[in-house]
Amino acid sequence: MTPERKGVHMKGFDPRTSFGPEASKRYDVEDHRGDEDQTVAFLAGLANGRPALEFAVGTGRIALPLLRAGVQVDGIELSPDMVDRIREKPDGDRIEVTMGDMSRATTGRTYGLVYLVFNTIGNVLTQDDQVRCFENAARHLADDGVFVLECRIPTAPARPGHRFVDPEHIDVDAVGLDVCRYDPVTQILDENHVSISTEGIVFSPIRLRLANPPEFDLMARIAGLRLRERWGGWKGEPYTSISWRHISVYEHRANTPR
Repeated sequence: MTPERKGVHMKGFDPRTSFGPEASKRYDVEDHRGDEDQTVAFLAGLANGRPALEFAVGTGRIALPLLRAGVQVDGIELSPDMVDRIREKPDGDRIEVTMGDMSRATTGRTYGLVYLVFNTIGNVLTQDDQVRCFENAARHLADDGVFVLECRIPTAPARPGHRFVDPEHIDVDAVGLDVCRYDPVTQILDENHVSISTEGIVFSPIRLRLANPPEFDLMARIAGLRLRERWGGWKGEPYTSISWRHISVYEHRANTPR
């Protein structure tokens, strides 16, 4: 293992506890994007009545409405605090959650749909473990099942000096800033969401390994999968050079037309 270079990563940050009690309480408020209905409709169409598995099911932001849309959903989740939030919600006891790392944990079942959304594959901090996520997805797929990955297109590598601050919002009595540092060697972005308001200062740190779609496509091939289709949004928007994210649908390579 390559030694961590001094000053490159966020001091005091532990990714194993980054989604603890406080983060889980803020998650649904801070990370509500407004496209959840479109996400659920897209995934329900692919599931087509078959059971689904969500990697990093979190607080059930997608799993619960997908369940109510008629899809039986299981989950894999590393953080017990996030699962506690699921259990507090209506129908939360209907989601069977396997605790563990999504790159290794197994439910022992196969599904018509496995999905990993909202940039969450970036929480897996090495290329090897991201490949293992694809391999684990493939193990959980029925023969005609699909694996759906949603992820933002990286922009950090283009920034001069690999350190930058982005204002998320600027109001009269509050500002939100993203303070970031990118390491091009490890492809890891250290990011701290800083909220400053009359009520005080809140820090929300996160660490992500960034990858572009072609790298994910190679990971899929290693796992015995192939890209079936790619979109720029949950409404089926075309994926183009100006898309800010990709929604990639993978299937077993044995399903490749001959």
